[in-house]
Amino acid sequence: MLRLRPLLAALFALGSLTLGSLTLAGCAGPAGPARTAAPPTPAAARAARPQPAEIRAVWLTNVDSDVLTSRRRIVEGLDTLQAWGFNVVFPVVWNKGYTLHPSDVMAATFGEGARQDTAYVRRAAPGEPPFDPLAAIVEEGHRRGFLVIPWFEFGFASSYQANGGHLLAAKPGWAEHDRDGKLLTKNGFEWMNALHPEVQSFMLSLVREVATRYDVDGIQGDDRLPAMPSSGGYSAFSRGLYAAEHGGAGPPADPLDPAFVAWKAAKLTAFGGRLYRTVKDVNPNLIVSLSPSVYPWSRDEYLQDWPAWIAAGQVDWLHPQNYRYEIARYRTTLDEVVAAHRGAPGHERVRLAPGVLVKAGPRYNGPAYVREALARHRALGLDGEVFFFYSGLGARNQNLGDSLRATFYRESPVR
Repeated sequence: MLRLRPLLAALFALGSLTLGSLTLAGCAGPAGPARTAAPPTPAAARAARPQPAEIRAVWLTNVDSDVLTSRRRIVEGLDTLQAWGFNVVFPVVWNKGYTLHPSDVMAATFGEGARQDTAYVRRAAPGEPPFDPLAAIVEEGHRRGFLVIPWFEFGFASSYQANGGHLLAAKPGWAEHDRDGKLLTKNGFEWMNALHPEVQSFMLSLVREVATRYDVDGIQGDDRLPAMPSSGGYSAFSRGLYAAEHGGAGPPADPLDPAFVAWKAAKLTAFGGRLYRTVKDVNPNLIVSLSPSVYPWSRDEYLQDWPAWIAAGQVDWLHPQNYRYEIARYRTTLDEVVAAHRGAPGHERVRLAPGVLVKAGPRYNGPAYVREALARHRALGLDGEVFFFYSGLGARNQNLGDSLRATFYRESPVR
């Protein structure tokens, strides 16, 4: 077992050497010529835009929504959100193992065919580059006064009900496993090993690429970044890492052993610090926004110990996903979220704007529910809210956006 230590040291050296690079040493696949045109004003080249006094935000998805499919739909969506009084958008940029924008990191790591989500490639006119929704929403969003913070929705997940998908087919050593030796899976999502330095460096390179090339206002992680199901920790790499730090002993048979959960969560907290520094090294004015699950469920199920993130000073905006269908449960869980936030050292530096569920599949939370939720936010002195997601604000949900404009968003937000 002691012979694992030089190997582990070499792997971690690889991670540190590749952290600041957009091309991952030791992880590259066949790469074609770069086709990504850099926007004229990348985030690294400009000062911060003023933050809103009240965060009125919404997630923009590429699932159950067509808002990101064309510039026309982006313009229509932003005009509508502006009329409703919103001021921040979180557009998805990483989902189902692909970036929605053209990515040199993806092309270098997984081949030219992985440069951009194939949905955009298929729609491109002959001889024309595929549409870049991130470039369009940055341009159009800033024109209308929005902060634009790209959302890395898929995080360390590799696929959904696809046995690891193309990522793990190309990089089987990046897979995490449960105690039975099976690919780590939870709620249909299969997972990469969030403890592996190559996986971490790959994710940091995706983040750095967006922060460097686009005029964004920040970067957002969520319940999958930084995260990994707590049932993991049993791949060959994870076992070796644990043994190297525990005198050669293997991990506990119980994945939920408290000390084992704490060890895994601490590794992800350390990665979160690297994520924060990666973003701030590009531009210290960029916002690091994180939307984990509610605590302590987040720690127990996905190793997201976000009070520790607050204490470590590695998050600027926090949006716990307080997703409940009964308003009484929403209020109860919200009180727990606020207590966890305000109980963490340094919480005064971290803006708290909870995630509010308004649509999931065919189910909606309508205007009456949302009015009660937002009334509670203001009674507690919170910094705003984020709605999941855009498609739940319109006519199919009793014109919720119009209701917000007539009530809590009646007055324009002050910068």
